[in-house]
Amino acid sequence: VQLQASGGGLVQAGGSLSVSCAASGRTSDNYVMGWFRQAPGKEREFVCEIWTGTNAYYEDSVKGRFTISRDNAKNTASLQMDSLKPEDTAVYYCAARWLKTPKYEYWGQGTLVTVSS
Repeated sequence: VQLQASGGGLVQAGGSLSVSCAASGRTSDNYVMGWFRQAPGKEREFVCEIWTGTNAYYEDSVKGRFTISRDNAKNTASLQMDSLKPEDTAVYYCAARWLKTPKYEYWGQGTLVTVSS
């Protein structure tokens, strides 16, 4: 599975931004798509993931502000980020794992999201 992330950029605090991820290669409906982020000087952290249907899970700090969605027909996943805060500044990575595998195996290149105060 190859993942290609797009979107990101610079936005002021309180603003919105979206990032997208396109999957190709060995794809099917039986994989989970997720987003991780890595802020400067910090370890990469889980942001959210969406299963094959609409079941989605979020890290506590982004609940109510971020929304992940997916289009299984197009093998894409999107992350809508609202009410952005400076602490959301990070490189965002899309990732994928098989439904029965807890570890994310496939990673896209990162895309930078910068939130100015």
